[in-house]
Parts: sequence; structure tokens; C-alpha cells
Amino acid sequence: MSSTIVHLVRHGEVHNPEKILYGHIPGYHLSERGRQQAAVTAASFADHDVTYLAASPLQRVQETSEPFAEVTGLKVQTDQDLLEAGNRFEGLRTKGWRSQLWNPVRWQLMLNPLQPSWGEHYVDIEARVMKAVERARAAAEGHEAILVSHQLPIVCIQRSARAQRLWHNPAVRQCDLASVTSLVFQDDKIVDVHYNEPAQEI
Repeated sequence: MSSTIVHLVRHGEVHNPEKILYGHIPGYHLSERGRQQAAVTAASFADHDVTYLAASPLQRVQETSEPFAEVTGLKVQTDQDLLEAGNRFEGLRTKGWRSQLWNPVRWQLMLNPLQPSWGEHYVDIEARVMKAVERARAAAEGHEAILVSHQLPIVCIQRSARAQRLWHNPAVRQCDLASVTSLVFQDDKIVDVHYNEPAQEI
């Protein structure tokens, strides 16, 4: 049997002084802290047998992937299936007492949080990101792969791999900045899931 590990890495902290939901909006880059987080997490792979590296096309993820390319000596493959989840609240402030979601005009988009009705459905996120995971597993068979992506896409894969329902409370997500979710495969079957935060102290 062939053992392969696919590591899903969340991007580092983003420079976002307006504290909006930036989603697919271009121009959002890593903060200095985010670059440090990416460097520390990348360094944790120095002695790993990584043979494949891919990342979402968005700027914050491409920047996060740079130290991984340096550590592994691999070229970053850009994979559209690792893209952030679609969300119709992009550009809005969505947290705290100043949240723009308090405006009743937006309530029609929140009718079904189990899908969710305001954005890309969980089942669609899981299906497309799993395509990227399977490509990585096949490309790195017998070795390790790193995929750099975003929180919700990674959480959907975590939950799917653990046979949990895809809908969930965002407050309980286990996917911090620059964290690593590792899927352990035996042949083409996921047999274990590990979670690690190498940059936790930053």
C-alpha cells in the first residue's frame, strides 16, 4: 500500500485595516505578521518529503506560498480549485456592532445558513477543493504535497474527511492563520487527519 500525505495550509494574516470581508477582492496582501507566520510554517516542512506544491491564485495565498517554494525547492502550481469560497457579502464589514449585516436589505440572503444561502454552497466547496486534493495526492503518491488555501475551503475538507456534516458554526472552526491540516492517505483513501499550528506563537 502507498502512503501519501496532503497538507492543507491556510494563508497568513492579511493587511485589512477596514476589517471587511475581502473574499475574492484583489489587492489584499499579507501583513508583516502574516509573512512571519508563513515563513515559520514553511520552515516546519524543511525535513519533509514534499514533491508537489500548489496554491490558490489570490494574492494573500500566493504570498504565503513563497517561503514554501524556497523551503521545498518546488515551483508553485496555481490551482483555481483552491480558491476562496464565493460570498455575496464581499466588501462589507460583517463582524461586531458595526456589521453591515444588521441592515434588513441583506436578510433575504440569510434564509438558509445550512447551505449557506449567501454564498457558495458547502457541498460545492467540498467537491471542488477535493479535486485539488486528489490531484495533489496523485502527483505526490508515496510522498507529501502542500496545498495553500483559505479557511472555509480547508474546513469543508476537514469536516468531510472526518465524516462530519458540512454546515457548522464558524466560531468553532479549527483552522487558524498559517495552520496545517494534514490528510493521511493509504492508496486513495483518507485514513487519518491531523491539525497543527506551527506559527501559533506569532
